[in-house]
Formats: sequence, structure tokens, C-alpha cells
Amino acid sequence: MSVTHGKMGLSLTQEILSHLGLANKTAAWGTLGTLRTFLSFNVDKDVQRLLKAIAGQGVDRIAILDVLTNRSREQRQLISRAFHERTQQDLLKSLQAALSGNLERIVVALLQPAAHLDAWELRTALKGSGSAEDVALEMLATRTPSQLQECLAVYKHSFQVDAVEDIKSETRGILRDLLLALAKGGREAYTGIIDYNLATQDVQALRQAEGPSTERTWVLVFTQRNPEHLIRVLNQYQWHTGHELEKTVRARFHGAARVALLNLASVIRNTPLYFADKLHQALQETEPNYQALMRILISRSETDLLSIRAEFRKKFGKSLYSSLQDAVKGDCRSALLALCRAEDL
Repeated sequence: MSVTHGKMGLSLTQEILSHLGLANKTAAWGTLGTLRTFLSFNVDKDVQRLLKAIAGQGVDRIAILDVLTNRSREQRQLISRAFHERTQQDLLKSLQAALSGNLERIVVALLQPAAHLDAWELRTALKGSGSAEDVALEMLATRTPSQLQECLAVYKHSFQVDAVEDIKSETRGILRDLLLALAKGGREAYTGIIDYNLATQDVQALRQAEGPSTERTWVLVFTQRNPEHLIRVLNQYQWHTGHELEKTVRARFHGAARVALLNLASVIRNTPLYFADKLHQALQETEPNYQALMRILISRSETDLLSIRAEFRKKFGKSLYSSLQDAVKGDCRSALLALCRAEDL
């Protein structure tokens, strides 16, 4: 069968390429983060520099940020342990005493293990007002299975309650069902085998699930199928109906359920674009949403922040770096810019 001519040929070629392991997952090469392992890492020098920055006359914020925003998370944990061994002081507490405001918050986030930061964000989202469909879904839908498992373990240890129990008590309806399903981590792994029949069945099920009491179908498809399969479902759905699945979601659901499903669809379609949209929204508020900016820039700095920057520039016609420069004020501005790393022309 020839695949060299016409629209069908191009589509089939893209289909084949998309399943060559890393074709759509260049972050797996370890090159799409803005923050990489510092090759000239010397833990003793970093400890001495931080100690001098804290104990000297006046806090040297530039030195503190230069160290923390140029070391990987693993290296920052080594610095924290070495600092305690050499000084018998807790680095995190020492920096909290020396700093304040948003700068203190971002330094605390930089020094926390990833699972601890995620667990705290998840807890805050579930116990806060109106952020479960946004932040909680982000935590549960964008972390790898191992990251999610570690986050939930830290959550239980830190707060003496399972995250699942908080989800049950703090949310309701399809939002609760979505979050519970995501928290169970039951999404199918991609095996490299394309199941066209299942994709067709899922499209038909979603088309028929537009009446009352059909939410279970949406939860099953959105939370159990692997992302590669779901991309095919989204594309086939549009081919069969003439419109994107998101249009049906907007007509079929309301409130938190609608927001959660649209966010989940966005994650499935293009995770870097999903985060670019969230960063843009955080910057468009009257007062920038510093918590969202810190959370996203720190959590994605070692995975796909370069891709997020590219999507941001492509969609909004302005670089993320320039947008941060224009919107962010105060001491944490230089820290966020350091994590973003550079301008995109």
C-alpha cells in the first residue's frame, strides 16, 4: 500500500511516526528542561557560599538564587543534607529566617523534594475553595505513575489521611469520580499495539453518552485509556461528528465537571500547551498568581519547560520570559526568570 500520496498517506505516516517510542516524547531524552545537572557541582563550595550569603552582613539574595536555580533538584537535596552535616542547622529553616514574602516561598519550594511539594499543592487544592478541578487535576493528571505514587505516600504521611479520603469528602459528582480514578493510577500503559477497534468503540460510547446518568463512560475513557489511544479517540471523534470533543463537553457538562474534563482533554492533546495556557492565565490576573507560576516553573524545569516556552511563544506571540519580566514584581522575579532561563525570539 502506497503512503506517499495524498492526505491519507500523510496521516498514516504521522500515525506510524507517532508510535516510534520517543517520536512525540523528546522530553524523555532529558533535553527539554531548562534546568539540568550542574556539571561542575561541588557541594562543599555551595554550602560555604550559602552559609556566607545567610550569615554575612545583609542577606545575599543573588548568591542564594544563583546556587538554587542552577542546581538540579537532586543536587539541591545533597546541598541541604551537607549543610546540616557541616553546620548542624537546617538549611530550609535558615533561609526562611533570612528571607520573606514570595522569595521565601519560592526558595522553600526549590528545596523541597518534588513529592512533598506536590502533596502540599494537592492538599491545598482539595481543602481550598474552587481549585480542585484545576490544581488537583493538574497534580493527578500530569505526573508519571511513580511520581503520583510517591506524592500520595507523602500526602498520607504528612497529613495522616489518604488523599482519596479528602477527595471523597471535598469534591462531588463527576469531578470526584475523575479525581478518584486518576488517584488510583489505573491508566493503561501504552504497549505499542494500536487497537483500532477499541478506539472506534470509545468514540461510539462517548457519542452515545450525552444523556443523563452516562458520566461513568466519560470517566472510564478519560482516566483509563493511555494517552496515545486517547489522541486517536479525539481525532476520530472529530472526524465522525465534524467538531471537537471539547464542544460536546461544553454543551454536556457545567461547572467544575466541565472545567475538569476540558483540562484533562488539554493535557491529553498537548501537555506543554496545557501548561503554557495556565502560565498565561496566571500572568493575566490583576495580581499575578505567584503560586501557580512557582509551581509550574519549578515542577517542569527539569522535564519540558523548553517545550512549554515554545508553545507559549507560538500561541500568544510573546515569549514567556518577556511576559514574566513585564508582569512579575518583587524579589522572586529574578528567581522565576532564572528558572525560565532565556528569551525566545
